[in-house]
Amino acid sequence: MAVLTIRDVPDDVKDALARDARERGQSLQAFLLSVLQRQAAFSGNRQLISEIERELTAGGGAEGDAPGAAELLEQARPGERGGGLGVSGADGAA
Repeated sequence: MAVLTIRDVPDDVKDALARDARERGQSLQAFLLSVLQRQAAFSGNRQLISEIERELTAGGGAEGDAPGAAELLEQARPGERGGGLGVSGADGAA
């Protein structure tokens, strides 16, 4: 695991984050880790959506029976039902 240090955090920002952590019954450390994990997941989703858009454009679009974006995202998330499947071809084959 990596250790991250953030310097020069304004007091009002730190206080707001600490308050949010307390409201959730978490330490500031646990709360900030959850914020970073959510951000990383969002980033992964954006990358997957961009990849799907590129492949749909290159392949002329999706067929009528193609899965929806929400289903593809669910399948692509590690630790969930699909276990990290990605879309690799224009036809949607993994």
